[in-house]
Amino acid sequence: MSKHFTLPYDGGLIEKDLPAGILHTYEKIWTHVYPESRPASYAIADVIVDAINAHKDGLFRLGLTTGSTPVSLYNELTRRYKAGKVSFKNVEVVSIDEYYPFPKEAPQSRNHLLHEALLDRVDIPKENIHIPDGTIPQKDLTDYCTKFDTLARGIDLLVIGIGEQGQVGFNEAGSNEKTRTRAVRLSYASRKRQAGNFNHNIADTPDKAITVGIGTMLSAKKIILMAWGEDKANAVKAVAEGIMTTDCPASLLQAHDHISMYADETAASLLTRSVAPWLVGPCDWTPKFVRKAVVWLCEITGKPILKLTEKDYLNNNLGELLENFGPFDKINIDVFNDLQHTITGWPGGKPNADDSTRPVKAKPFPKTVLIFSPHPDDDVISMGGTFIRLASQGHDVHVAYETSGNVAVHDDVVLQHMDCAFQLGFADKFDEVKKLVESKKPGEPEPRALLEMKGAIRRSEARGAVRSFGLNDNTNAHFLNLPFYESDGIKKNPRTQADVDIIKKLMNDLKPHMIFMAGDLADPHGTHRVCTEAAMEALEQLKEEGAPWTAETHVWLYRGAWMEWELGRVDMAVPLSPDEVVKKRHAIFRHLSQKDIVPFPGEDPREFWQRAEERTSNTAKLYDQLGMAEYQAIEVFLKLF
Repeated sequence: MSKHFTLPYDGGLIEKDLPAGILHTYEKIWTHVYPESRPASYAIADVIVDAINAHKDGLFRLGLTTGSTPVSLYNELTRRYKAGKVSFKNVEVVSIDEYYPFPKEAPQSRNHLLHEALLDRVDIPKENIHIPDGTIPQKDLTDYCTKFDTLARGIDLLVIGIGEQGQVGFNEAGSNEKTRTRAVRLSYASRKRQAGNFNHNIADTPDKAITVGIGTMLSAKKIILMAWGEDKANAVKAVAEGIMTTDCPASLLQAHDHISMYADETAASLLTRSVAPWLVGPCDWTPKFVRKAVVWLCEITGKPILKLTEKDYLNNNLGELLENFGPFDKINIDVFNDLQHTITGWPGGKPNADDSTRPVKAKPFPKTVLIFSPHPDDDVISMGGTFIRLASQGHDVHVAYETSGNVAVHDDVVLQHMDCAFQLGFADKFDEVKKLVESKKPGEPEPRALLEMKGAIRRSEARGAVRSFGLNDNTNAHFLNLPFYESDGIKKNPRTQADVDIIKKLMNDLKPHMIFMAGDLADPHGTHRVCTEAAMEALEQLKEEGAPWTAETHVWLYRGAWMEWELGRVDMAVPLSPDEVVKKRHAIFRHLSQKDIVPFPGEDPREFWQRAEERTSNTAKLYDQLGMAEYQAIEVFLKLF
């Protein structure tokens, strides 16, 4: 299953034949942007393989890192090794960090992860592998770091990922350009991020680490930085275009003469060439791209669309837009009408109405609607208001929960449910389940029996939310439990045809007219992406197999709880009344295991309903500021086809 999902092309900078100096005008570290992480990893692999094969004298010294970022790169390097295109016999690998104190045999150790991802899969001699030793006695640690720093200096090629706050290795905010290999204390925020490798128990997460310093990294002959996913977008912007500051350690690498960055489109989405390509060079002015430019101009000038002047366009480098589609007042009116026509209170189409300017056709009515929810609460968090409208307006709405979400339930929640069952006189399983919880070991898969209970809790919550919208939770809620997710741990199995076949069967049974999917690509290896790619693959296979109903099916993409589609991309905007906002909130509340003590809160400490309401109210404010009608909240969608 190698197909990857990318967003449709909506116009943009014409990069063909554009001189590199112009393309990278605003970048202090030149950034190579690819549709997604896989082709970017191929390009980095080209650089690494060519450098290894061209190296003649002695060992080629390669600096590497671990984590989710280099996974696709290491898979590609392994493939090329097996194909006979490269050998690692004359390569020396230096890894840049390790937890401390920490045994190298532990499954979370950088040592173990790097061996598992690459080193054990290629022909590198063991004596050529250098990874910081997390078992060095503390009294010897300073001397050990000094010796390791000597080893790590002057490597031929350093290939590393950057963190969400611009970290490199365990060099966090405050690290300066003089730092060398050293022991560091990990901040609470860093430990919280790392806790995902320790059953999300921060108490089991190391509070110290050994890391190669920024100064040592700067001694490398060449550096390649990597970043995938929109959660890295702010960091990519700061590292590539911002000032050098210890608040963003990777930005200090701007001082290197031979450094480049590779990013996918979502990670690069805040670069100037993505946000305002007309400031860089000539553009392909598709209708959506014109809208993107006008919305940007409104934000820059603080004006609604219909108040923009010719001077506003000219002063902000949009003369090319005027030349192609002017005069300015015609552009204003065209974009105003275009954006206004995205707004509809009938997300399934309004019956017996002129639908020539509506985002969804009136017929057929009612429609069969299938909402894919990667986790058991994404449906109500991301599009709960639209879900309410579709159900209340008479459509046959089904929701497919693609994964059990069982790893996202605290043990205490399970014990509380067991106690409730006992108090009601159904069974006394509390002590039995408590022993099961206590048998867990950090870094090892959870007991399957415990995961089954957690999955049942999340199913009951999802069913409650569906019932709150007036739907039959037995016939309209589908729990797919896709196999890729059921790995008994945080690390998931690869997506396979087995996942696709489950989705294909449901699609064929329902024959939906509208399909809603998650378009949240924040984590290139995360559940949302895998689920969407599996659903897209299923639909594509059904089309190839000649399923007639697919010709009339349209796919709509929603976003997650953290980010929203930029208005230049939006195809449908569904306004919510104050009452619908409250009803959506109450549906989110049905997911009690995720309330208050959510296991995966990320950097935002607020609950999901708070994030979702802020997102949709902000979207409504943006429409209002552009000159549209004022609404309480708006959910927006992108039409894939």
